[in-house]
Amino acid sequence: MAVRVTIFEDSKLIREALEAIINGTPGYTCCGAFSSGNNWEQDINRSQPDVILMDIEMPGMDGIQLTRCITQKFANIKVLIQTVFDENNKIFNALCAGASGYILKTDPPHKYLEAISEVNNGGSFMNAAVARKTLNFFAQKNIILVTPEGTDYQLSKREKEVLMELIDGNPLKNIAARLFISLETVRTHVKHIYEKLHVTNRTEAIMKATQQGLQK
Repeated sequence: MAVRVTIFEDSKLIREALEAIINGTPGYTCCGAFSSGNNWEQDINRSQPDVILMDIEMPGMDGIQLTRCITQKFANIKVLIQTVFDENNKIFNALCAGASGYILKTDPPHKYLEAISEVNNGGSFMNAAVARKTLNFFAQKNIILVTPEGTDYQLSKREKEVLMELIDGNPLKNIAARLFISLETVRTHVKHIYEKLHVTNRTEAIMKATQQGLQK
């Protein structure tokens, strides 16, 4: 079944380009494209998306506010923030609002498709540069998820390998190819990693691994 994608983007040119890319790729379908979030609840109920591509800068309610409303009202819908900005505070606010990922508009079309697939499969996607900025921002703000003392989380060798790939920002599909295992096996490892680290998403897993030196 094709991944259903709804677009919120105020630029007509970008909106139509994304719609063409999504509809032109097998396994994806654009079920709605809107220039603002003024009628967001009605638009989402009508389009029934799996994933929403969300512009961060829109007239009226911006993408971060809209993401917060959507993730509170529609728990099963994943939101992928897309923007030309990579400022730390915008990244942090988007993630706090419930976004499952953050992609830059300068990223190529295949990255968009990877990101959509990744968040639809329960993962979390970030442009690699954005991921590094996020970790630096959290470090500068002294945001700590764990106590400084080392803890043995009983990660297996394979789970540590998958964790390293997550830290490097690789999508689950790429991790499967790099480690010569199936995508379903990667998902299982990621689930176990989250359970053992007591986190709920990739960002938290990366932060915890970095803060406790699990990547060493």
